[in-house]
Amino acid sequence: MTTVPLAPVATELRPSNRVSPVRLARAELRWIFRRPRTLVVLGLLALIPIVLGVSLTLVDSNAPNAEQDGPGGGILSAAAGNAFVLPIAALVVTLQLLLPLCAAMAGADAIAGEASTGTLRGWLLAPVSRGRLLAVKAFGVATVTVSAVALMAVTGFVTGLIINGPNAMFTLSGDTLSIWDTLGRVGLAAAWVVLQLWAVGAVALAISTCTEHPMLVVVSVLAGTIVFQVLSMLSAVSWLHPFLLNKSWEAIPDILRDPIPSGGLTEGAARAVCYIAIALSLAYARITTRDG
Repeated sequence: MTTVPLAPVATELRPSNRVSPVRLARAELRWIFRRPRTLVVLGLLALIPIVLGVSLTLVDSNAPNAEQDGPGGGILSAAAGNAFVLPIAALVVTLQLLLPLCAAMAGADAIAGEASTGTLRGWLLAPVSRGRLLAVKAFGVATVTVSAVALMAVTGFVTGLIINGPNAMFTLSGDTLSIWDTLGRVGLAAAWVVLQLWAVGAVALAISTCTEHPMLVVVSVLAGTIVFQVLSMLSAVSWLHPFLLNKSWEAIPDILRDPIPSGGLTEGAARAVCYIAIALSLAYARITTRDG
């Protein structure tokens, strides 16, 4: 009687059980960008720089000496008639609430949203490790935030060129920039904002692994953003300010100066990286012990 070689058969079955990371990433992106709410949010964010540019043009023509109050008021005044400032001003204004909302929604849909619809159980039963699952979900959240910021930067830059022309690009220090220098600085601002949103999205992912209610994730992240903004204005808790994620969000206008002060931007980037590492570690610890 001949024996059946079991070991080679088992060896041949293993590769068929592996799922390519590229295939997982493509499937996740298709799932994300087929959601109507994702497309609606991205479309609305892309329209904000256009509305802002047109509004500032009308305000500047009707009241040239009017001053803007509130968050981002100074940079909004500088954006009138300056094609370089407009996209960065749009990022400054929306970073206070709308962009974190976009990152929170993406993080909530990534795990809690699929858990509420029952599709997450298929991921957990599939031949995919929990770490790879979290990496794919984090990649999806990162892609959404990059798409949102890129759309705002592009529409803001194009709107500024159309309204003010290619010669209206100068820093707050009064130096005129070429179109390539302007693109480089706008890209730097966009990359810095994306890093901050990755931190917000990582926190949303960590909360998302602990609940099956995506709305709870969104509310928690937005509530935390508002609380951080309030705490950052209170001198009584100044000892807490270095630990607040939004502590350096007001440093974005430094990119508009010449030379660029790097202190606040570097500190904000380092703080965001720490938030990403801690939040993703907590998310991994939770998802590896999750049974459904």
